Amino acid sequence: MSAKRILIATSNPGKLRDFTGAAATHNVSVAGLPNFRSLPPVVEDGKTFEENARKKAEQYSLAAPGEIVLADDSGLEIDALQAAPGVHSARYAAKNPQDVGPNTDDHANNARVLRELQGIPPEKRTARFVCVIVAARDGRGLATFRGVAEGVILDHLQGTNGFGYDPMFYFPAIDKTFAELTAEEKAKYSHRGAAFRKALEWLDTLVD
Repeated sequence: MSAKRILIATSNPGKLRDFTGAAATHNVSVAGLPNFRSLPPVVEDGKTFEENARKKAEQYSLAAPGEIVLADDSGLEIDALQAAPGVHSARYAAKNPQDVGPNTDDHANNARVLRELQGIPPEKRTARFVCVIVAARDGRGLATFRGVAEGVILDHLQGTNGFGYDPMFYFPAIDKTFAELTAEEKAKYSHRGAAFRKALEWLDTLVD
């Protein structure tokens, strides 16, 4: 049986690596959306992860007629910061993160979180990574999948794998930060892996 193919609407190599790792045990071929960088960017002005993911999936799927295109929106919710940075995770270090604009540097985003949590005790540094994936084809949303990973924000960075807030996100279940996980572990434990596994289960139900 030939592998099902899905396209991922991202230019982020870390995300593609996460998706590929999760698909390894399924008969699914994962690839980036062709010429993604040359496509008009989608304005991510949604108030929720799902709104942004749906907007991206539906618009970008028009660039690959007949193909199933997955887009995700994900971020970090920190309880002590009233669920910030949330949908603004990728540009949290900006002067006004709520304004739609280019993503800010991972190091700058991490530095702002560490600064804002300074003096907060470990038991009050609870947080979660949230990922919402939307599948679309020919401009129409087909399904939505949500994954969550609960953890604690450290007061320092630890680990060299991963991207974004991974080095500060400690996952108690396996005593590691997300930046210390292998690709296989990331697929197993991460919010994106959880959401993508649901997407893979859905793909298994589709008739070729």
